[in-house]
Amino acid sequence: MITNALKNKVENLLRKYPHLRDSDNKLISTIWYDESEVSLKDISAYEFLSRYCRGHFTNTESIRRIRQKLQENFIELRGSSYKSRQLKSTKFKKEIKNL
Repeated sequence: MITNALKNKVENLLRKYPHLRDSDNKLISTIWYDESEVSLKDISAYEFLSRYCRGHFTNTESIRRIRQKLQENFIELRGSSYKSRQLKSTKFKKEIKNL
């Protein structure tokens, strides 16, 4: 379930840290680091995965969907790769029409 608190957290992170706008992995890692009850340096991969399975960390798909919707609605939250993808998309559409 997507909450307003998570939406606000993602929006604040995208505004404060522009490098997170182009990388879901970096955004998710930042959120998980914030959610961790202990230093992630001090637990094993097994312990991390166990905690993830028990719901201690936000689902990656929820974070990705919120980021996507925010960037759709707020142009200023879009990263630099958004612009390059749009340019490539335009070129690709022209190429397909010429086939």
